[in-house]
Amino acid sequence: MDSLPVNWEALDSLIIDFVKSENLIEDSGSPSNSPSTSLSPSSSTSSSSSSSYQSRLLIRQIRRSVEFGDIDAAIDLLRVHAPFVLDDHRLLFCLQKQRFIELLRKGTAEDRESAINCLRESLAPCALDAYPEAYEEFKHILLALVYDEEDKNSPVVSEWSPRRRIDIAGLLSSVLRAHLCAYDPLFAMSLRYLISIHKLFCFRQGVPSPISDLTQRLLLEDRDPPATPLESSYEAPPFDEVDIQALAHAVELTRQGAIDSLRFAKGDLYQAFQNELCRIRLDDPMFDELVHEYCVYRGFVNFSVVDSPGMQLSINDDQSESGQLSKNCSTEVGDENTKLSGSDMSASQVIMEGSPESNTNLASIQSTDTEERYPSETSYGECSTSGTPQFEKVLQKNKCLRVGETNKRKRWRGRHENTEFVSGPTSERSREDPNADTTMLKDQQVSPKSCFLNMMKNREDKHELVLGLKKLASRGMTEEVVEEINEMDSNFFVQNPSLLFQLKQVEFLKLVGSGDHTQALRVACSFLGPLASSHPDLLKPLKETLLALLKPNEEAFNDRLPLCVLANTLQVAIGRRLGIEEPQLMKIIRATLYTHSEWFKLQMCKDRFEGLLRIDALKEVGAKLIIDASRLDVDMSTDGSSQVTGSSNNRKQEDGSPTQSSARDVGCDETAILKVMEFLALPRADAIHLLAQYNGNAETVIQQIFA
Repeated sequence: MDSLPVNWEALDSLIIDFVKSENLIEDSGSPSNSPSTSLSPSSSTSSSSSSSYQSRLLIRQIRRSVEFGDIDAAIDLLRVHAPFVLDDHRLLFCLQKQRFIELLRKGTAEDRESAINCLRESLAPCALDAYPEAYEEFKHILLALVYDEEDKNSPVVSEWSPRRRIDIAGLLSSVLRAHLCAYDPLFAMSLRYLISIHKLFCFRQGVPSPISDLTQRLLLEDRDPPATPLESSYEAPPFDEVDIQALAHAVELTRQGAIDSLRFAKGDLYQAFQNELCRIRLDDPMFDELVHEYCVYRGFVNFSVVDSPGMQLSINDDQSESGQLSKNCSTEVGDENTKLSGSDMSASQVIMEGSPESNTNLASIQSTDTEERYPSETSYGECSTSGTPQFEKVLQKNKCLRVGETNKRKRWRGRHENTEFVSGPTSERSREDPNADTTMLKDQQVSPKSCFLNMMKNREDKHELVLGLKKLASRGMTEEVVEEINEMDSNFFVQNPSLLFQLKQVEFLKLVGSGDHTQALRVACSFLGPLASSHPDLLKPLKETLLALLKPNEEAFNDRLPLCVLANTLQVAIGRRLGIEEPQLMKIIRATLYTHSEWFKLQMCKDRFEGLLRIDALKEVGAKLIIDASRLDVDMSTDGSSQVTGSSNNRKQEDGSPTQSSARDVGCDETAILKVMEFLALPRADAIHLLAQYNGNAETVIQQIFA
């Protein structure tokens, strides 16, 4: 099965927007000057982004207060920052009911008296005009005065349940998010959507997911309750059935659920879609670490240890770089008089920026063995690279070329959310663990592989080397790339001949573009020809490459060389050679983009939301190289889409790219499809399949089903 290429630059843009929007990087120093992206936000978007971030912080604080039973704090926050919520008596009644329960839960005589006062002064008045069933619910909850929390057979056991807190917190979040337009950053929404479709595709097609170990942990099963429209919106005009079905199947709603969502959004399909998408919850700590790993890999943030002035780390490791047991390895950072014992150090005290140890300690990647993901520092496969004189020589040369590059990168700070919105007592979580919202998982442990900081330095050097080679390739300096790689590892291109062909192909086209045909032919005779002789699959690309001699000089070079694609391919290949794996996030994106394309082939329609979420940009790789990246020796689909197979129609255009069948190709009218979907509550693909059996006649299909 063909792998689906990914536009890394589009993904870079989405992720940089995410880390800026969530304030995950420190905004001091110079921004990265990447040719395709920049970490410096424009002044026009900075203000709105900051406002949205503050609104999301407010929502998280209110959610946290409710989840820990501090209803008074939540009401105080709402009164100050979102009074419109308390004007909705349905929500106010819900909050006052929970406040009554929480006062009883405390168990003291004083709190019980406060609960009775809550009944008289707050809950009873709300029950009169909240909604028709509210007064009956009010009378029912009075039973909590008789049946306590320990009675699991009581008629009010659900009122005592901690689950009620989570539901109320989720409902408030849904309402606040919509009213404050405090939607999650675009990448967070795109990832939710892609994973949801991926899981649906694998389930419907009966195929295993190659990324299930990641997606099951990253995408939480529970959704926030939906925000319900007011009764006044029930008289809204009927919505277009196309919109109803598009929303229902995009976020897995019932038809009535989609109608209610559109009513709440006043008919705005895209607002309703965002409201529903943000109800799907992600595991934020895990998500942040996946993003962090990607940012380090791409060179957006520093690869270093987050330290404080005057800290010295002392870590007991089971294994040093030479494989010998090593204990009490101490490395100074700052004030040498300040020391911490490794046995006393918690994981939250050491946050490794870009450290593979940190990045692989995701709760979702426990099934991936650290030794497998990061091979021995002293050797990789049959080729020993790290620590050799050749490696050190190339490294020093690379560092000279990249002086100042690392200073332009941002420093990863993690999710350190302030509590400036707190107006009442702090929650139990805040009192017990002030660092609960950092990106480190509470049960994360530092892996005892080798002497900690020495190992990190070695891996940082490898990352810098790979990023340096990628930079050279992106500038078209492929001759220098080949020279440095050969100097470091003479066997690399023996095992990656297609990549060498591609690099020399760029050199050839540059020479043709400059008018030096003699030198260009020398490159072709010395490298491209022998490679094609040894590898017959390169013969056709060689012929196509030589055709550049017939074209005007500038056209020969500019039209054929998307150097960013070559640079990305090189980064993956040389990174793996040095034991640096692709980011897990890239594997998720590759697999989910593939299943997204396959899913909408089955639906025989275009995804109405892919433009909004920039999924279309992720698939637009741009001009293709003469050698497609999918044909390189580098396995660009490892742990990605290659394990997923489907039964969709994979017709191909003349250039080899897949086309998407339309419903008309099987004799189905769009109106008939919508009619079958509406009456039978079927997915689009199933409706088309039935219509195809009955000559596209919707009435016949419906009659046959109910016959």
